[in-house]
Amino acid sequence: MNFIRYVILALKGCAMGMADVVPGVSGGTIAFISGIYEELLDSIRRFDATALKLLVRLRFGDLWRHVNAGFLLPVLTGIAIAIFSLARLMTYLLEHHPIAIWSFFFGLIVASALLVARQIGRWKWTTLLSFAVGTAAAWWITVATPSETPDTWWFVMLSGAIAICAMILPGISGAFILLLLGKYQYIMQAVIDLNIPVMAIFVIGAAAGIISFSHLLLWLLKRWHDLTVAALMGFMVGSLNKVWPWKDDPAGLIQHNVTPGEFEALHNQPSLLLEAVLLCAAGFLTIYGIEQLARWLQHKRKA
Repeated sequence: MNFIRYVILALKGCAMGMADVVPGVSGGTIAFISGIYEELLDSIRRFDATALKLLVRLRFGDLWRHVNAGFLLPVLTGIAIAIFSLARLMTYLLEHHPIAIWSFFFGLIVASALLVARQIGRWKWTTLLSFAVGTAAAWWITVATPSETPDTWWFVMLSGAIAICAMILPGISGAFILLLLGKYQYIMQAVIDLNIPVMAIFVIGAAAGIISFSHLLLWLLKRWHDLTVAALMGFMVGSLNKVWPWKDDPAGLIQHNVTPGEFEALHNQPSLLLEAVLLCAAGFLTIYGIEQLARWLQHKRKA
């Protein structure tokens, strides 16, 4: 039974990794809708002074239990497998089949936002305000202009710290944050080329960022659950601006959304509207399929 649980956790990690390599889609969204979000934050939060003491004293068994490594290891393994195996594939698909990929993720995010809405106990004016703030923040991020930045070690480390915080926020894409920081192509190329020094510096920054940020986010979820979840839902809704399938310049860093008809007129090529609608529906149904599977497995465990 433990083996099956590890496989399921690794598959959820793979799904998170797949999302994390796409600018505009968040691995945090996948963690949220697959039911591992709060446990993931709590496990990351446990990398603290106590964990360091256990490591120094070589008490590896206690360290394993303290950081919930039985949960964290398969999830991180799945993320790593997806990132290293799919980086080249996702780059290819985004370049050659952008409408199909963005349509699928558009449906996925819409379904995710609706599922997250179920976790809000009661909608009040404060909850609606939190939702509006989250939506506006994500929308602003999606329309921000990417910038040119240095490739120095300190900025790569800083980029890792900022991007990883976004990666665990549902709806805010860490990959897109890297794009805004001018480091998406640089980091993706490092992954493809197995540039160990660059990846190591990036991972160090990411580790520092996610450990500190997870404390804050978990505290917010425990203290102001509905307000925090509403803001996270807003992040998802706001990010839909980025994943709209039809752009005036699909290959450009600065893009504007257009209608399917405008896309055909601009590029003199079909908008693939039917395929886009079908893939959007497939993304939507995929999320509900994952939710139903999770419910079935939970019911089976209780039985």
